[in-house]
Amino acid sequence: MQTITMIAQVIAALTILVTIHELGHFLAARIFGIKVEKFFIFFDAWGKKIFSKKIGETEWGIGWLPLGGYVKIAGMIDESMDKESMKQPIQSWEFRSKPAWQRMIVMLGGIIFNVLLGIIIFSGIKYHYGDQLLINNSVKYGISPSELAQEVGFKLGDKIVSVNGKPIVHLEEALNSKVILGDNPTYTVIRNTQEVEVKLPHDFLNKLSRKAKGGFFTPRLELYVGKTLPNSAADKAGLKANDKIIGIDTLSFNCFDEFQPALLKYAGKQTNLVVVRSNDTLKLTVTVSSDGKIGFQPVDINWKFDTIAYSILSSIPAGINQAIETISSQISGWGKIFHGDIALNKAVQGPIGIAQFFGPTWDWLNFWMLTALISMALAFMNFLPIPALDGGHVVLLIIEMVIGRPVSDKWMERIQTVGMVILLSLMVLIFGNDIFQLIFK
Repeated sequence: MQTITMIAQVIAALTILVTIHELGHFLAARIFGIKVEKFFIFFDAWGKKIFSKKIGETEWGIGWLPLGGYVKIAGMIDESMDKESMKQPIQSWEFRSKPAWQRMIVMLGGIIFNVLLGIIIFSGIKYHYGDQLLINNSVKYGISPSELAQEVGFKLGDKIVSVNGKPIVHLEEALNSKVILGDNPTYTVIRNTQEVEVKLPHDFLNKLSRKAKGGFFTPRLELYVGKTLPNSAADKAGLKANDKIIGIDTLSFNCFDEFQPALLKYAGKQTNLVVVRSNDTLKLTVTVSSDGKIGFQPVDINWKFDTIAYSILSSIPAGINQAIETISSQISGWGKIFHGDIALNKAVQGPIGIAQFFGPTWDWLNFWMLTALISMALAFMNFLPIPALDGGHVVLLIIEMVIGRPVSDKWMERIQTVGMVILLSLMVLIFGNDIFQLIFK
């Protein structure tokens, strides 16, 4: 069921993204009176399709291969490589009959719509959820570092006080993408009353891409009970909201990251929890599941947050700012790739990798946030000057404007062929990387 949920989220997100991108091309083409012969969500490879219906001049359909989608614009050399139609006399309703500036707008339509979609989703998230920022000095027990964070020098319980000399007010600032993608950022932490510097190594981004699913670090939870699941072991044992768990049998601890491995030792058995409720210390007998769980949500009631609420009007500039930050991070990330700081096969994710980021449960905030991030990534990728991508067509149109005549159909066909080879090679790399990571993770 969890696998089905992950697949469903990926397909839902891709359907939204592909539809919006191709709609951008479609509407721009129709505004300039250009005929659009096909509008397909997903590819109808080898002529196979799930559904299609012709409405007016356009065949609307759903293909079987969920790797993208396309609109077939009359009089344009595209993925279909329809050479025969290009040999016919130019018609007024064809792409090739229009001025270069109109054709450029058509090519940029998909990118513009992906950016707009990202802004709309980001703004909607800001309006509906707002921002809740964890105040750094309210994190009493510091951080719990992932395996990667430990590799680069962090220790359990480190309290982060600054990054590159700038004091941290909210813990999220220490995980900001601008910081992570910066040039060897330096964290200052308090460790056992001593001030220590942790500098991220030169190859950090390669390590981060390889172990991204493990995260970097999280704040340590002082162990309080938020809520118990109905009829769970925690519920049956009598745990209540705001109970503080301080031990299992004779073992004492303060934080959730100490509680988890301790509880796992009693998997499939009964044990006693030591709990503080108001001013009383209680012992509750609980039966631990075979996977080391008892069914409650841990919280830290001592954490403090700054909550930022947004009106409809204020959410729009906040969404625009987040979209700009996302594009800026992508530019920085690709800059690191081109400089060799991070390997391409470690930076790209295919459908399998993306599905794992969506996760096994349907969380609407996570779904919409990832959809917005992918939409911005698609806009950026399509803007790259690679033949067969929108950016490649834009480059050719700029050349046409400079030299005063279009590139010949023969050269367009060759360039398109090269672009398709590049894209297919990249697709093989992405899928191969996904499969390799799945098997050898």
